[in-house]
Amino acid sequence: MDNTVEIVILAMIAAFLGLRLYSVLGRRAEHEEEVIQGPRPAETPRVAVGVADRAQEQPRMPVPGVTPAIERGLREIAAADRRFDLTAFLEGAKGAYRMILEAFWKGDKDTLGELCDRDVFDGFAGAIAAREAAGESLDNRLVRIEEAVIVAASFNAPVARITVRFAADIAAVTRNAEGQVIAGSLNDAVEARDLWTFSRNVTSGSPDWLLDETDEA
Repeated sequence: MDNTVEIVILAMIAAFLGLRLYSVLGRRAEHEEEVIQGPRPAETPRVAVGVADRAQEQPRMPVPGVTPAIERGLREIAAADRRFDLTAFLEGAKGAYRMILEAFWKGDKDTLGELCDRDVFDGFAGAIAAREAAGESLDNRLVRIEEAVIVAASFNAPVARITVRFAADIAAVTRNAEGQVIAGSLNDAVEARDLWTFSRNVTSGSPDWLLDETDEA
């Protein structure tokens, strides 16, 4: 009889503990299911701080010594033309400077037509015609380019424009129809300082920049 009562009491205690355990676990499981149904705040997809802003920033052009206006212009050009490379541009500008000067001195209008826009070409062509009418010729040599520095840059869609200041040593000689030297000397180079502005339509399939303005620096 005592054993039976003891068993009954133990069974009741076990049942009570089982109901309490089920009650606690059941509520916890339901709570976890609710959390799983929606992402936790810490798991919400997000862009790392600053990454989105950096992706939208225009590319910076590391050009020591330029003004903020020039740097802004270069950034705008680079943003509009992903193929734009500043180092390549400056090397190309120096090459164009040499080619255009030599073409002008020789009276090579075909080369000038490929490298200059219409207004600049007309100016060169007029000077060549006047020189030929006077029976004169130029025997000039570009000794070296001392400096090629960007002094202005702008983008007015779809045209990009960059102005370069050139400092160069040039040996200049003018000859008459008989070939006699009437001005200059090949032994003494003079310093030339020019401001040349190059332009390019960034929507064009051609990567070439054209000389569209010249001035003395």
